Parts: sequence; structure tokens; C-alpha cells
Amino acid sequence: MIGRNGQGGVSMRNMLIAGAMLMAGAAAGAAPMQLADAMAYPFTSGLVASPDGKRIAWVREVMGERNIWVATGAASPPQRMTGFSGDDGQELTQLSFAPDGQSLLFVRGGDHDGNWAAAGNLAPNPSASVDEPKVMLWRADAAGARALAECDAPAVSASGTIACIKAGQVWTVKADGSGFARLFFDRGRASDLAWSPDGKRLAFVSRREGHALIGVYAGPAAPITYLPASSGIDGTPVWSPDGTRIAFTRRWDGLDGYGRFLEAKPQPWAIMVADVAAGTAKQAWASGTSLRDSFPDVVGGANLHWAAGDRLVFLSAATNWQQLYAVPAAGGPATRLTGDGFMVEHVSLSPDGSTLYYSANSGADRDNDTRRHVFRVKVSGGPVTAVTAGSGLEWTPAATQDGVALIAASAHDAGVVQWCAPRCATLAGQVAPGNFAGPAMVVPEKVSWQAPDGTTIFGQLFRPAGSGKRPAVVFVHGGPPRQMLLGFSYMRYYANAYALNQYLAARGFVVLSVNYRLGIGYGWDFQHPADGGPRGAGEYQDVISAARWLQGRPDVDASRIGIWGGSYGGLLTAQALARNSDVFKAGVDIHGVHDWSRSMIETLGAGITSYGDTERDRALRTAWKSSPLADVVGWHSPVLLIHGDDDRNVRINQTIAPAAALRQRSVPFEELVIPNEIHDFLRHAGWAKVNAATAEFLERQLKP
Repeated sequence: MIGRNGQGGVSMRNMLIAGAMLMAGAAAGAAPMQLADAMAYPFTSGLVASPDGKRIAWVREVMGERNIWVATGAASPPQRMTGFSGDDGQELTQLSFAPDGQSLLFVRGGDHDGNWAAAGNLAPNPSASVDEPKVMLWRADAAGARALAECDAPAVSASGTIACIKAGQVWTVKADGSGFARLFFDRGRASDLAWSPDGKRLAFVSRREGHALIGVYAGPAAPITYLPASSGIDGTPVWSPDGTRIAFTRRWDGLDGYGRFLEAKPQPWAIMVADVAAGTAKQAWASGTSLRDSFPDVVGGANLHWAAGDRLVFLSAATNWQQLYAVPAAGGPATRLTGDGFMVEHVSLSPDGSTLYYSANSGADRDNDTRRHVFRVKVSGGPVTAVTAGSGLEWTPAATQDGVALIAASAHDAGVVQWCAPRCATLAGQVAPGNFAGPAMVVPEKVSWQAPDGTTIFGQLFRPAGSGKRPAVVFVHGGPPRQMLLGFSYMRYYANAYALNQYLAARGFVVLSVNYRLGIGYGWDFQHPADGGPRGAGEYQDVISAARWLQGRPDVDASRIGIWGGSYGGLLTAQALARNSDVFKAGVDIHGVHDWSRSMIETLGAGITSYGDTERDRALRTAWKSSPLADVVGWHSPVLLIHGDDDRNVRINQTIAPAAALRQRSVPFEELVIPNEIHDFLRHAGWAKVNAATAEFLERQLKP
């Protein structure tokens, strides 16, 4: 539902007339692109390879319809493994091949980017089905796809035994769906299932009160064996190839959620190796104790792998950049495998354990720090080889028997699967719908400017065709550990944002997407400023400086600058309107955080009472002053507030609060609440509604 409040309210009839005029103008040739056509891109995700590297699988979503595809080799046409239809908002995730590569496990349903506890573990129901959705484990093979059981996070053993998680416990099910039962009892909440190479033992993480440990299940006749534990958090169990040892990560400080509300503190960590039979463990490697030595907070965390030559490989940002390292499993100094000045992200180990494939914002071109390319390096060290290069973007490598598969995108294409052996070939059957407006999209430009404190900030500029002064829009991403690129993003949420920015450019807006500090891609220090977020909102200077930079451009009307963003971008949108309504004349705030102190209390719950009054009160005061609501007295520009009411990341009370404050101050605002939707709107129809409302609002406010 959508409504308007405050001064200058407009009726629903007038809003519909405005929307009709917008579309009529496009149809008459005033705009080169329809919003529906900008959003018609296929989105590819979840790329994985079979254990032997002979097959790959991925999820392809077109207009909200998700299905799984499998391919065998670069020359073999991909086969569709599922027959799901319609925009029902049911995720397809957790793809995992059986050992023989002939069948595939996956999970349908749920919100794997959200906080399950916020909804009592109920699965999202974005389509408002009268039947309660379930998070279901499925199996697909040549005979078709079938649901097996209600569980999540599957792991299949070398002997074909399927384990999965239900309500924090480990269950097992047969390949035909029979025999679904709890495998064993553990008093913690289980995660990170890992079968031994012979398929006879199952390692898992048992999350307890304030700590976590590694357990090993060896059958119904033996008690669970726990690896030597500590007061820290143990995770990511990885078996040695011979099945005698388990490597795992161990970390200690800053794990209760409180650290992000105070000054940054180091979060040191270590890699442990346990002898399973002996029940002993020793430290193979330990980080330093500086801030940069903290546990990695990128995709895959430490990205721990047990590789050839009895080496353990992992990520560390000790040099300010997330880089790959190798250390002997017996312990010793770590060897850095990759260079500096860029960030390693998605990591994949070859089937024989000798080669690492990874994506990074690196390459010879000056703009590659705002792209992704795929590289390879031997686990034993040596030169790094570029698998891809150029003006495209490539990510999510999945190592195969003869090379690597990856997802390749560009400024005009949201991504297709390629098989590189060694030359990259796009697999058949991935043509976008005929109405997709990709070819008409502008190529964004890499730009930079100086923030008030002298920090260089980068962004992508979308310039519309034509001449003269234009209205402008600043886009601020969420996360905040994200980086917007010179093309479509590898995240579904930001592929949508990219499409909307392209549409706004087609409608005549100059659009500037800001990679503000707290984001990734520019080093650990940039990502972790001392005064970031609830510790002072220092990143806001990057946003206001972006608007000032736009005001100085000859093609921008300095009096018509707006802003939009979601999640953390919603927070920064609200911050901009509250602090600088003189600069930002309108904004669209999508599920943003508006009161850091409230978020702090909700995060910690009763645990906040365990801290000293002075420390707690100081943190609460600073968090409040860093919040948009603290400056609501200066908020005069109109805003559109958008939220899904089943949001598990940012609760809807974070939007209810500013609505009440703006209403009390008679500030014009409108709101769009989408029942049953979560943070990353699961249905294409949900995003279409949000994008249409965003574009219409900005056009009405900034192009009178």
C-alpha cells in the first residue's frame, strides 16, 4: 500500500495520473527505455562445481522465475534441472553435487540473507500464499526434481548419506526422501556440516552460549567427540585429504555485537589443526594483534581450504588488503600467494588441490579497481595468471577438471556462465529476453573527488544523453561492506539498483553512485574508519561531498539534486535529508536504519546491562548522535519511505519511527509498505513496485 502524509498531500488518483503520464511520455519517445525492460535482465548466481570438476550448476532467475541449470564441459548444451514457474519469491540456494556428480541437492525457500530469529524461524511468504511456505531440501537428477525433507544447509557424504539442518539440529534423509530423522542430539545449534573423505564421520560447529566448538559424529554407537575447545568461537571445519585431521578457525574478541558500537578493537584469530583420533589440537598459524589482523569480514570469511602439499590456504588483510596465504598444516610461517593494492574475494580450489582461482578488483586497466576479474595461482606459490581481463566483470569462479567456470557480466549484461579451459566460452541457452534494455544502457564512468578530510572517494557516473543542465541523483549502496561496479553487480540486490540507475539516466537524470568509506574494494582501513557508523557517522562526509561535486558540474542543476538508497543506503539517505535539506531536495529511503541507539539495544538485548554505565551511556549517546533521527529538526525535504514488513535485517520499526517524527513536524513524506516482503525483496513484482515508486517520486519532485 502507498500513502502520503504531511504538507502538500496528493490523492491516489493524482498519483496514478502522474504515473500514467510518465509511461505515456516514454511511449511517445521521450525516454529510450521502459522500466520493465531495464529490469528484464536474467540474473545468475550460486555457481558450483561437482567434486570431480566435471559438471557445474547455477541458478538463473528471469523476471522472478528461478530455476537450476547444469552443464558438462564448454561444448555441452546446459540442461535445465528444475521446472519451477512463476514469481513466487522462493529462493533456490545451497547447491551441492552428490559425489558422482549425477544428482544435485538444493534448498528451496527461506531468507538466507536475513535474521531467522527475527521471525521465529518462519519462512518468508512474499506471495501471500494461504499455504505456509517451508524451507525444503530438494534433489534433482536426470529424472527430474523432487522435495526430500524440511531442512536446510545440506552436506552429502562420499557414500551418499545426506545430512542437513533443521531447528539447529542435524538430520539425515535418504536420496528418495525416506528415512528423515534426527541423526544425533547436540545441545548447541549446529552449522558448517563437513563429512570426512571416507563419508563415515561428520564434523560440525556447535554454537553455544558465547562460544562455539567443533564436534565429530562417528555413528550411533559412539558418543560425539569434541575437538579441544576454548572460550572463543571455533568454526569452518575442514578435513585433511586422509581424514585424520581437521583444520578450523578460532577467534576471540569483539564477538558479542557490542564492539561495532564502540571504538574499533582488533579481533585476532588463529588456525588450529586437530588430530581427530588423539583428541589433540595445536595452533598452525596465528594472526597479529593489530586492527588489520582482524578476522576477515568478506565473502567466505577466512576462506579456509586444505590444499595439496599438506598446506592450508586462507585470507588475511594484514597488509591492508585481503590477500591469499598458505601455511604448512604442521605449522610455521605463512607465505603470501597474491600481491597488494587489490582485494581478493571469491575463492575456489581445484579438484586436485593444487590451484586457487579467485576474483579480485585487479588488472592492468586503471578502472579495474571498480571491476572484478578472475585469476589463478598455485598453492605452492609462483606467478599469478589472469584468467579474464578487459572492460567486463567476472566473478564466482568454480574450479573444474580442465580449468574454471565463472559468471561474466558487463555494463550491458547482468551475467552469463562461461567455461574457461583455458579460453572462456559462453555456454549456450543464456540469451536475455528480447525486451531487455541492456544494449541501450549507458556505460558508467569511474569518477573521484575529495571528501572534506582529504580522503579520495570513488563513484560511478551515469550520464544521460543530450545537453544542458539536468537534475541529479546520488545513489548510496547498503551493506555497508559493498562496492558498486562499472557494470552489473554480482549481488541480486545491486543488480536491481544498477538497472534502476540506468533507467533514471534514461529519464534524464545525472546519477552518481558513491563508494563511500565502510565499503570494500579500497583496503581494510577504508572499510573500517574509526568514526564510522554508530561511532560518529564519519562516512556521511563522503555523501555530502558527492553532492557538492555534482553541484560543480556544468551539466547538473545544483538546485535539483536528490538521493536514494536501501538499507545502509536508506540510513544515509535519511542522514542527507536531515542534515542537508538545503542540498538534497528529495529522497527515497528504503528500509534504512534511523536510530542507531535503538538498534544497539535490540542487538544486545539484556546483555547491554553487563557493561559499565559510563561505557554504555557513552556508546548510546554517540550512537544516537550518529543517527538520522537526531537531526530531524533540519529535515525539510520530501521523502518516500519504503519497507517490507517482514524485514529480518532492519525491522520495520526503524521506518515507523521517522514516519512518526516527520508527521509530527509536518514534513511532507510518502510511504510504501509491502506486506510479507523481507529485506532483499524476494519477488520480482516487489522490486518492480519499489522501483516504479522510486522513479516516479524522484521525477515528480525534481522534474516539476
